[in-house]
Amino acid sequence: MARIELTNVTKRWGSFYAVDALNLVIEDNAFVTLLGPSGCGKTTTLRMIAGLETPTSGRITIDGVPVFDSEIGINISANHRKVGFLFQNYALWPNMTVYQNISFGLSNIKESMPEVDWVARKAARLAEILAKPQDLLALLRDAYRQNDKSDTDKAMLRLIDTYEISRFSAKEILNLNLHSASDALETAKSAAVRQQAVVDRQKEQAKASGTELSDTFEILQSGQIKRRDRKLTGEEIDLIVRRVARIVKIGMFMGRYPSELSGGQQQRVAIARTLAPGPKVLFMDEPLSNLDAKLRLEMRSELQRLHLQTGSTFIYVTHDQMEAMTLATKICLINNGVLQQYAEPMTVYNTPENLFVADFVGNPSINFIAANGKQQADGSVALSFFQGRKGAFQCKRNVDIAQTVKRLEAESQPLDIAMVSEKKGKHVEKENVVKVFQPRFLTVDMDDADVDAMGENAEFILGVRPEAISIHELGKLEGEVFSAMPAGMETTVRIKIENFLLTGVVFGGVLYKIGEKVRFDLTGNNILLFDSRSGKMLTDGSLTI
Repeated sequence: MARIELTNVTKRWGSFYAVDALNLVIEDNAFVTLLGPSGCGKTTTLRMIAGLETPTSGRITIDGVPVFDSEIGINISANHRKVGFLFQNYALWPNMTVYQNISFGLSNIKESMPEVDWVARKAARLAEILAKPQDLLALLRDAYRQNDKSDTDKAMLRLIDTYEISRFSAKEILNLNLHSASDALETAKSAAVRQQAVVDRQKEQAKASGTELSDTFEILQSGQIKRRDRKLTGEEIDLIVRRVARIVKIGMFMGRYPSELSGGQQQRVAIARTLAPGPKVLFMDEPLSNLDAKLRLEMRSELQRLHLQTGSTFIYVTHDQMEAMTLATKICLINNGVLQQYAEPMTVYNTPENLFVADFVGNPSINFIAANGKQQADGSVALSFFQGRKGAFQCKRNVDIAQTVKRLEAESQPLDIAMVSEKKGKHVEKENVVKVFQPRFLTVDMDDADVDAMGENAEFILGVRPEAISIHELGKLEGEVFSAMPAGMETTVRIKIENFLLTGVVFGGVLYKIGEKVRFDLTGNNILLFDSRSGKMLTDGSLTI
């Protein structure tokens, strides 16, 4: 479908940088989520790619074609970028039926398209269906059980979905009344012969005019498909509407109005309307935020299926990290207009590039522990934490901690520069300068100021995911259950150790009493070690206490 590339894309208002020098490549058929807190620049990024917002500087290409370039003055309008946009509010026309809502945009399309003999194509398809009357009769007799108008509607829908035909073709079949005819088989065969005669006649007419019809009934002249600027025919529009309705499973609602649909059904209509023009890229700006929790879960599953079925490139904006983790092939995490990490969901979760990424992704949130220490000759790092407890951090891979810290702190220096260069050498002071993320260290009774100050003198910060806290009788650490929240499949436990709080997840129906003494370990080889000054991740590994 489309590969999208952003090169040094910046959007600012005055000295406020909504997006700052963003470089991003979205591969064809990817499902990318733009994730981050409110106001981080993710929707602005989406709108710039779609053409709804003009960047201050940079370059954007879609499918290899520049759609924006500040240097040479290219800025292709949104309606010529072949993109679809699904908004947070569905924006359905309340006075139009579902069918009219989906088809509305199609009726306005006028562009270069192949010329098709729709009379011949339609007749050929009808002849093909009628040539197998037994299957057709079984479908019709199954639909016409009550012999009333509702059966006719059901039969038409069954014909449309089973044979993937338009309502015009389905109506021609229904007009034969095969379900009630005493000689249904002969009637069907005669109708098939008549339709084939129409095909033959159209071919002869094309030949007489110096053209011919291809196997798909496109008009050929000198062996080449004829094209012209034209609008879609009624047959084409109906086929497209029915196809996207099948994809999102709303074929039975074509005659209803939006007010007669549930929130989930309205969402499906909005998706179908967006898919109908065949966009290269489908943009979604928090499209599930208006739905209840159960329906959001169902729609996530539907969006995954839709992505595979359409083969389109999806770009999805959300601040819900659970949506990002479950839907995306890649997550683009943004904070304060600056790209923090762009990687596959499990890579972002297991090996976050910095403290902000580690804190933002994961539910329950990661535990941060301030620590001091020094790397030993064997490569391990001797650490002191929790007011004097000792531990040895075993690095998963060979890394020189001192050299890595020096390099990372040098790389982070440009983040504190308040002067940013743009085209033509123009300098604009940056109002929203990116600062190193300050993690929160959970404690029982300390206020926010004291909590932030706890890491000031620490050389390192340990990141421990809740699932790495293993409660068992032989654990090296002892604590007290501060809170326990069972949720059936798992229990979220907060453990008080000294004045600190750690959050753990215990799988299974385990119950804990508040105040109960427990022993635990920090297990696994995915414990993270961060440099406290740059906020960057140094390495991951295991901790022996």
